[in-house]
Amino acid sequence: MQVIILSTFHQVILAVVIVWIFCAILTLTNVFGETEAENGYYARTDIRMSVLTDTAWFRFPYPGQWGLPTVSTAGMLGMLAGIIASMLESIGDYYACARLAGAPPPPTHAVNRGIMIEGLGSIIAGIWGTGNGTTSYSENIGAIGITKVGSRRVVQSSALIMIAFGVLSKFGALFVTMPDPIIGGVFCIMFGMITAVGISNLQYVDMNSTRNMSIFGFAMLMGLVLPQWLNDPANAASIQTGSQTLDQILLVLLKTSMFVGGAIGFTLDNTVPGSPQERGILAWREQLVDNADDDASDAYAGKHDATYDFPAIMPYVRKVRAFKFLPICPTFNVNAYKYCCRKKQAVRNPETAVRTPETAVRTPETVATQF
Repeated sequence: MQVIILSTFHQVILAVVIVWIFCAILTLTNVFGETEAENGYYARTDIRMSVLTDTAWFRFPYPGQWGLPTVSTAGMLGMLAGIIASMLESIGDYYACARLAGAPPPPTHAVNRGIMIEGLGSIIAGIWGTGNGTTSYSENIGAIGITKVGSRRVVQSSALIMIAFGVLSKFGALFVTMPDPIIGGVFCIMFGMITAVGISNLQYVDMNSTRNMSIFGFAMLMGLVLPQWLNDPANAASIQTGSQTLDQILLVLLKTSMFVGGAIGFTLDNTVPGSPQERGILAWREQLVDNADDDASDAYAGKHDATYDFPAIMPYVRKVRAFKFLPICPTFNVNAYKYCCRKKQAVRNPETAVRTPETAVRTPETVATQF
């Protein structure tokens, strides 16, 4: 007897399909209620069936399909606030994705490149008239943790499928009919995984410290409570600065849980007294020193971690020295700017260019300043 072992990815897909079919059977047998007041109504598979029947088979989006884009100061500043909040969330998503995928932490150029692509995507979305920008999707980070699939080929294939669904509207509308309980169950697992990965980043911090527990607990609580409190229109009206544009910016920022919790945690961690060991700075610096030593040994041995390199064109990129000043390039070197500044300073004042043994010793503190 041959036993077939399914991967985690197939287990998740199979579970969704089985529950979906089960909901369809219970819908056909009228087990679920037919009105919103009755139990099980949102588990029915036919409450959004009109979306599937009314949608055309083919639809080709094009720029300016809803008219020419309009630009206003209030709208621009409001979207800018949303983009800033989205950038902060995306940086956390990048590190969480790398951790779940077993990849090294993203370097500076990879984070810069991700933010740039999100900005270009938002510009294209505005030209196409989608009404929203593009950003990293935290649910997809959770999907990596659940399915254990983090291959770039899978992501690229998924992008092609989404483009096809955007043209073949019937297939996209089919997923709209998925019952809400199925989506809720998947989201519970995904966001639970994302939360656990975020908290695991505190492994270097002394969580036996009352200081750290107070900061972490207060930041988490306010990040959950304040945005929810502002969702009430009556509470949102309490923000009155005299400028409608500023009120809109503050509302966008304060309704973002990650921004609220991150800003509070950052402020308190840098203002409440605490030792470097208590805050986890020493352990983090030691890790940076270890990574720097590993990179140096790999470079000496002719090895290179190509996780965040460009595909196919890296040999040509490395030949151009000017690319090391480009923040989105894999050869980007922050110290290149410092070297240029020091070189100019050395020309003006040769005495300051003398390197002493004290400055040549690499310590966790000196390495941390390079990152």
